[in-house]
Amino acid sequence: MIKTIAIKDLKLFFSDKKSVIITFILPILLITLFAFAFGGFGSSGKPKTIHLLITDLDKSAESQALYASLDSIKGIKLIPTSIKKATNAVKKGDYIAVLILKKGYQAAVNANTAIPIELKYDPAREIEVGMLQAVLMETLMQKISKNAISKNIENYLNKEFSGMAPSMKNRILNGITSNNKSKGNNLVDFKMTAIIKEKKTQPNYGLIQAVAGTAIMMLLFSIAEIGGGLLDEKEGGTLKRLLHAPLKPKEILFGKMSAALIIAILQLIVMFLFAWIAFGLPIFKDILSLLILIIAVAFAVASFGIFLVSIAKTRKQLSGLSSMIILTMSAIGGSMIPLFAMPEIMQKIAVISVNYWGIQGFYDIFARSLTFVEILPRIAMLLGIGLVMSMISIKLFKKNLLHLV
Repeated sequence: MIKTIAIKDLKLFFSDKKSVIITFILPILLITLFAFAFGGFGSSGKPKTIHLLITDLDKSAESQALYASLDSIKGIKLIPTSIKKATNAVKKGDYIAVLILKKGYQAAVNANTAIPIELKYDPAREIEVGMLQAVLMETLMQKISKNAISKNIENYLNKEFSGMAPSMKNRILNGITSNNKSKGNNLVDFKMTAIIKEKKTQPNYGLIQAVAGTAIMMLLFSIAEIGGGLLDEKEGGTLKRLLHAPLKPKEILFGKMSAALIIAILQLIVMFLFAWIAFGLPIFKDILSLLILIIAVAFAVASFGIFLVSIAKTRKQLSGLSSMIILTMSAIGGSMIPLFAMPEIMQKIAVISVNYWGIQGFYDIFARSLTFVEILPRIAMLLGIGLVMSMISIKLFKKNLLHLV
């Protein structure tokens, strides 16, 4: 009897092809994502490229030489731009930082005085900034110190020993600079400046990541479950009775979506209130922008939940599909893995997820202190995702649900 029951259940399980695929594909997919993010696979042993803005205000031969030296560092790609454009880009979170080679660079090199260099950075990406600073400082100390020492000694030799053979001069220069690699650190005036004005109480970036990432991921699961009520009505016959009422299919769908939207807004508000009470998240610093962003996130998530219901035919399929898609979106979108820890290709893919735009929007408010106008592009993307999902859901709803009733 046990054998018979086991065989029956196995046949039922393997008869649902979508469930079988989801059962085996989901763990494989998650293993792949985490392996790329934390296992170092797919990088071919090369460091992840950091796109660093750079502004050369001195425009001298010496500053251009440093530019070439920095540009040769593996893992860093320099992007020259104006100081105004660079500052705005960093402030909005599009880039980690901008390196500014200030005026008087060459004069400082010639006079063997502190060379003025400034790194303006996005404090919301402090871990990435720390790694970038370490790489830059090592290169700057080696390059600038060596060049400054060599230049001073070369000037002295040319002045006092003008008849010295070039080969002898080079031997002297190489010997002195090689013995002074650890010296001359005072030759670089490397200033670190947060793009946002320093305050007495700095935002807790880890808390922002935890609250925003978790809130959106759990909201996706909640909305998928709420949307599953539509499938319950189909199986219970309620949907059939609704179709005999003077209602259009899209009215039924949007009615369900409206309920999901209200619940999503309430859920996000409750989660942020809890974060404020329990952990001190400053949710009232720009309450209007926060509320509008919450509505945009809720709309995108509610639309996505209805989309999932529209492509699933059974509760079992919905459970598998929602787990696979939501976990994947959360992984690539930054809810489960911070974006800076991902390979560059995955960071580019992240923009297709609701999680990415929502998390970046919350960072804009809590960490970057951007104005409502400055976060409008994030809000527009979330609303756009919601509209596209809604339009697709209407067609799929008619095709995959209504004709089966």
